Parts: sequence; structure tokens; C-alpha cells
Amino acid sequence: MELVVEAFNYTLVAILVLVAVTWISLIRSMYQTFQKAPFLEDYEQTIHDTPKVSIILPARNEEDYIKKCLDSLLKQDYPDYEIIAIDDSSEDSTGHIIEEYAKNNSKIIHVKARSKPDGWMGKNWACMEGYRKASGELLLFTDSDTEHSSNLLSLAVSHLMSLNLDVLTVIPKMLCLDRWTKITLPMISTFLHTRFSALRVNNPTKKTGYFFGSFFIIKREIYESVGTHEGVKQEIVEDGALGLKVKESGFKLRMVRGEHLISAVWARDFSGLWHALKRLMVPFYLHNGGIAVGIFFAVLFLLFMPFPILAYSITFFDSTNSFFPLFIISIVSSFLIYIAAIVETKGLFLKLSYASLCPIGSFIVVGGFLSGILYAKSDAAVLWRGRTYSMKEHAQSSIQVQ
Repeated sequence: MELVVEAFNYTLVAILVLVAVTWISLIRSMYQTFQKAPFLEDYEQTIHDTPKVSIILPARNEEDYIKKCLDSLLKQDYPDYEIIAIDDSSEDSTGHIIEEYAKNNSKIIHVKARSKPDGWMGKNWACMEGYRKASGELLLFTDSDTEHSSNLLSLAVSHLMSLNLDVLTVIPKMLCLDRWTKITLPMISTFLHTRFSALRVNNPTKKTGYFFGSFFIIKREIYESVGTHEGVKQEIVEDGALGLKVKESGFKLRMVRGEHLISAVWARDFSGLWHALKRLMVPFYLHNGGIAVGIFFAVLFLLFMPFPILAYSITFFDSTNSFFPLFIISIVSSFLIYIAAIVETKGLFLKLSYASLCPIGSFIVVGGFLSGILYAKSDAAVLWRGRTYSMKEHAQSSIQVQ
């Protein structure tokens, strides 16, 4: 029996050594991302035109947020733009709010989205409905729970035109409205800020392409050439899918930081947080189930297992000699997770006290990912903005391992 315990413990030691090495690499990548990722203002301005911008703003059941969003968009100092505000079959007063704003300001065009056809995600359909009404040479897609500084659009257009880009996406400040999201977001952001970092997206030798749905501005002809939202109509993470298409097509894409210029709500309550985590895992599983299961176990050991293994090593510390190296490496691994949580918490402008609760955040991430795998092929894989989606017949390409 002792030999079995020894073998088991040293296997855990080997796994945790890999976990520790991985965390050192991830923390280094996170630090480089925060230090080297360009800001929206970081470009050499040139003389350029000021083409008309169509802001495409899909909204479904957004009565608590859309007024602030529209107010911030109406204050933009850019000379030529329109706001295409789409009521996506809202069940609250969202449509009425848009209608009233449109009556009082000619910049706003109120669009009532037609019923969503089969095979479409709701937001993707609403964006397509907005695009059909847009007249601008540039298309800015944003979310209805965002707030924009008055110079954001001017900076974005100038950045895009000065560097002759095809698409520009801006990283927002992620707002966390509840305690669970504040605890959990730093843990999931560890991977978003490494796997989908600005440094990877902006590197032409990397295959990583990604948009932040809260703000990406794209030339109309580029949007059309990659198939518009119709080309990603079945994608749960449509911004990721569009970003990947743009990168694979060889167009010039740039991601920049703009946390001081735009804010966006990541999740509004625990239910929204849970389904947001499922949305991240479902595309992985539907693209390749085996890889998705591998990713789940990698995340399980990276984010959570060092903590129960540490407790296990302490509990049976005097049983055999193998518990001492297991105790040491589990402490090191747990410490590195805390370091990553602190870095991300600071990057998200949250109180450092939330980093101290990272084991809880890690547990929620792991649980959400597991739920995504278990329900990926069910008739109700994802609940989003009051709609339930079955994804079992739709392969996803928005998030891939490359």
C-alpha cells in the first residue's frame, strides 16, 4: 500500500512541477502583455480622411444600460457618424427607449430586428440587421452595456486610418457588478490575457485573431469580404470568430488597450457569469471534444488542484517521505496562482482582497467549464440574453487551439 501511495504522490509532484513551470510562463506573458500592449493613443498620426462611421449597437433586454450607452455615443466629438440601434425582440422597455432617443436625435436610427431565423445566434442576427441599414464606410460594432469617452471614436478612426489598418479592436475596462464575478474574472482573465493577448493578435506570425465585441471598428469592404455576420451566424463567440476570419484572410488587425476610454459589463450576476464560462468552453468542445476535455483537465490542475493537494500533503505529512516534496511543490504552485490573481486583479482595477479568494474563483471557472462540456450537445447548451440555444448541430470555430 505504501508503494502505491509513494507512486501516486510522486506522480502528483511531477504534475505540479509542470503546473509551476506553466504558471511562471503565464505570469511572464501577463506581465509582458500589460507592459508592452499598445494603448489606443500609441500611434503616429498622419493626415487622413474622416469617413462616415456607422455605429452598430445591438440591444436585447438592455433597459438598465442602454441609456448610458446612447448618451456616451451621442457625445462623441467625431464629425460624421450615425448610430444604428437595433431592438433585438426585447421583452422589456429597450425598444421604447431607443424609439424615444431616435425621436429626439437624428443621429440615431431605430431598427426593429425581424424575428431571428433558425440557425442564427441572436446578437449575430441583430448585427446583420443593423449592417443592412448602415451607410458608413467604417462600421463600429459595440455593445449596449458599454460607456465611451467623448474622444474614443475620433481616436479609433485616426488610429485605424493613420496606420492603414483594416480592423481595430479596443480592450475595455471590464466592469464586475457582483461579488462572484469580481472573484472569478481575474482567474479566467489569466488565460484571455495570454492566449488572446494584444501581443499575439498584433503579431502577424501568430494565428491568433480576436475582437472584443464591446468595440471593434472595421472597414466596410473588409467586413463584407469575410462574410459579414452571416458567415459566423452560428457562432456563440461571434467576435472571436470574426477576428479569426480577418487574421486568416491576411488583413491588418490590431488590438489596443483602452480601459481608460471605454467600459463594458462582463457579467451582471452569478447566472450570467456561469453561462459566460459555458460560452467559452462550448466552442472548444464542439470543435474538438478530445482537445476540450484535455483543456478542462489542464485548467483543473492549473487553477484549482494545487489547493486540495496542498491540504492533502499537510494532512498526511508524516505518513511517508513523498509527502515532503509534494508539500513543497504544492505550496509553490499555490503561491504562483495567487501571484497571477494579484496581477490580474490589479489589471482589472479590482480590490486586491478579491485575489485572496482566488481558490473560490478557480473552482467556479472549473465548474463552469465542466458544465459547458457536459451540456454542449444538449437542447439547452447556452442561455444568453433570455434565449436558449442548442449547439449540437453547429461546429464552432470562434476559439481554437493553435
